[in-house]
Amino acid sequence: MKTKDDFLFTGYEKKLRQLDFDCLPGLDAQIKMAPEIRQQEIKEMGQSKEAIKSSVLFLFYPGKDNQTATVFIQRPDYDGVHGGQISFPGGRYESQDINLANTALRESREEVGIEPGKVEIFGQLSDLYIPPSNFLVRPFLGFYPARPEFTIDPLEVAALVEVEVSAFFNRANNRAMPITMSNGMEIKTPCFSINGHIIWGATAMIISEFVEMNRTLED
Repeated sequence: MKTKDDFLFTGYEKKLRQLDFDCLPGLDAQIKMAPEIRQQEIKEMGQSKEAIKSSVLFLFYPGKDNQTATVFIQRPDYDGVHGGQISFPGGRYESQDINLANTALRESREEVGIEPGKVEIFGQLSDLYIPPSNFLVRPFLGFYPARPEFTIDPLEVAALVEVEVSAFFNRANNRAMPITMSNGMEIKTPCFSINGHIIWGATAMIISEFVEMNRTLED
């Protein structure tokens, strides 16, 4: 069983560099955290639906007591499919973006003030289709040398949510809970419940693949 000492930034950063991004767990890992009613659409990857290309940034940096941390945003409550949800910084590909990695960096700067020049992209996870928004999202993993000086855009971000990465590996934080969707329907879905925050849907699915990849790391 991993302890918090396993997630001290200096040592854990070195281990993350050992990940094999040519052999991703993919859908088998992602689907473990998917709401049952969405699983078939996710498996079809938005075929014939002209899914919107997008990307997010899964950032790793030294937090409190040198624990490896990452950052999420909580969306403002609005009349849309992702209103109020917790997600990674990121968004849709725009014509001025060089590539999808650039999209993730641009959106992260706009939403929470992360400086693109200080981010070292070291890998990417499997693409994931998000049925409610018709987005096909690519998660990029990056290192940041210190805790960023966050500056949020209040139009896009209601709250900043920082989480120690070790929390994803604590089985007590992995639950099935009732969630009210944007259409008012209540479903029971797998999620991460951490420090009073509920992380579910695509964000939880991305984390699930990352957790699965960690099984290959040397002790």
